[in-house]
Amino acid sequence: MALFGTDGVRGLANGPLTADIALTLAQATAVVLGQGRIAEARKAAGKRLTAVVARDPRISGHFLSAAVEAGLASSGVDVLDAGTLPTPAAAFLIADIDADFGVMISASHNPAPDNGIKIFARGGVKLPDEVEQRIEAAMAGEKLRPTGAAVGRVSRFSDAEDRYIMHLLASLPHRLDGLHVVLDCANGAASGASPEVFRNAGARVTVIGADPDGININDGVGSTHLDKLAAEVIRVGADVGIAHDGDADRCLAVDADGTIIDGDQIMAILAVAMKDRGRLAENTLVATVMSNLGLHVAMREQGIIVRQTAVGDRYVLEDMNANGYSLGGEQSGHVIMSDFATTGDGVLTGLHLVAEMARQKKTLAELASIMTVYPQKLINVKGVDRTRTDDEHVQKAVRAVEAELGDSGRVLLRPSGTEQLVRVMVEAADEASAHEYAHQLAEVVRERLAL
Repeated sequence: MALFGTDGVRGLANGPLTADIALTLAQATAVVLGQGRIAEARKAAGKRLTAVVARDPRISGHFLSAAVEAGLASSGVDVLDAGTLPTPAAAFLIADIDADFGVMISASHNPAPDNGIKIFARGGVKLPDEVEQRIEAAMAGEKLRPTGAAVGRVSRFSDAEDRYIMHLLASLPHRLDGLHVVLDCANGAASGASPEVFRNAGARVTVIGADPDGININDGVGSTHLDKLAAEVIRVGADVGIAHDGDADRCLAVDADGTIIDGDQIMAILAVAMKDRGRLAENTLVATVMSNLGLHVAMREQGIIVRQTAVGDRYVLEDMNANGYSLGGEQSGHVIMSDFATTGDGVLTGLHLVAEMARQKKTLAELASIMTVYPQKLINVKGVDRTRTDDEHVQKAVRAVEAELGDSGRVLLRPSGTEQLVRVMVEAADEASAHEYAHQLAEVVRERLAL
């Protein structure tokens, strides 16, 4: 089984993901990313390679980051330990100091027992599949074993958080003065940086989920548990609530009434604002096939093109990088603003969303009203052959539902990439229709594609 998944290496800490794996993976990374013109030039000049290492606050991050740092230093790489910081902060810092690569220890929105290892190349960009495969292959090969003065040093990256916060503040188009914001930091990596940057930007800030103890990350708080944030916004009479996940590469929001504003709505608001300011490259927004039909309708009305990719922020990012687009993301709250970040940044996204409220002097509900969210029903049909979604009877049923929905809905059949399962998603103008059509198609899929 491949070690790398869709977002780095992830698993139960001290289960599949051990200190031995982390150390060997770091050594292999030094071998593979130590190649190339720039790296070779540095070594030829007698300079060691440099890597940034950061982690989220889950307790296993201590031994995993120590193992990663040992693997890198033993391979002759100087390590700057940035401590507990969001994933997008690590990516930013790699580019900011021109490090050769970096490693983030995090399992994002997963529960505390899990952890993960994400590797970023020079410039703070995610690795292509081909490079990940080379690193995995190198784990079984010869390692770099310098001696004496050639071994790497491990030192504290003392101003890492300050650099990140200053970068975020410099990106803002408008201050947040006069707005009351509730932040839910998921007891995660943004527990320090997010409240500080929002306060420095001028907002009055109330904080929940910002007391990490190593085992409470994502536990009933954060972007996957918005009920507490909504309740707190209403209780304190705040203007808006912003939620991050464990490593703060996501942002979801709630308005003053506690209504959830998802990633599609956030992208709609930012896309229109960036278009108005001439900052939306090619007047184009990049989203995935799972984004709500309402996003497509709203953007069409605003003269904005929506490009679709496969599900996963890495595919959004690939399309943005290949074509020079400035905004993209997912319904889940991964939003990429490529003028300021190389990956999804939940703190950056939240800041710009609230800045738009301040700039336009509108409530979040008013801003979000540019998009009507179509009811969406998703059914996972298990125990079916995921390779046969092109079955004639299935496709005939899909076409029949599409004809009935017309322009007021859509159908998506998506096979799972890892298990014998097909996802049936239907959007319609009303909840009852979405529910009826989704179950109708799910039954056809179940009958025709049964194993």
